[in-house]
Amino acid sequence: MSFEVHAQGAVHVFDCFSCAIHRMAPICEHCRVQIIGQGVEVEGKWFCGGHCARAEGEVGIIDHV
Repeated sequence: MSFEVHAQGAVHVFDCFSCAIHRMAPICEHCRVQIIGQGVEVEGKWFCGGHCARAEGEVGIIDHV
């Protein structure tokens, strides 16, 4: 029982959610962790949270907890 994920003009086929997450999750620009769930995007760069964004010099980023 496979399923398709359509993203950015490409079609990806997976047989489990964990494989889809491993392949599709963005990587934090600062700590290199895969971002699963909420992340922070700043001008096309992805961070796992405000702390990592600020550590890379981004300003005005606030975590809403």
